[in-house]
Amino acid sequence: GEFTQVNGQLNRVMISRAMRLLNPQPDERIADFFCGLGNFTLPIARSGAAVLGIEGSDALVKRAAQNAAFNGLSANTEFSARNLFEMDEAALAKLGKFDKWLIDPPRDGAMELVKSITPEIAPELIVYVSCNPATLARDAAELVQRGYRLKAAGVMNMFPQTSHVESIALFAKL
Repeated sequence: GEFTQVNGQLNRVMISRAMRLLNPQPDERIADFFCGLGNFTLPIARSGAAVLGIEGSDALVKRAAQNAAFNGLSANTEFSARNLFEMDEAALAKLGKFDKWLIDPPRDGAMELVKSITPEIAPELIVYVSCNPATLARDAAELVQRGYRLKAAGVMNMFPQTSHVESIALFAKL
């Protein structure tokens, strides 16, 4: 199925926070992992950066590409369907080197992805958006082992009166 953020106003705030941390530049190549319909891909593309949106579902990838075309952003967006829960070093290396990553995984987190980072393809900066503090903590520990430092973190209550929060963390390569 498709997943979109329910709370539109808070989603816009979350996007602007993530963009501030990511700070995409026109000459950069950026990967958006678990891109969904392009919630972050399109704002990254608006900065002029070249962005590759990667998502597990062919249907979502097609819709994301349509969203990019509809918004006049096809020139600097590309989308690819990959199972990010079965990522390994070879598969990740095939995607090439990126200056920065944005990761927005479902509750299971992105362990296979972060475990596949090698020095050759390690981005300088990773913005990690998470709906599950436990998997974010687990994946953060793996990123630290791979030479990243947590530079900033924040929490947003996307669903008031519930225990669900979205966290945004910024990791920089040492």
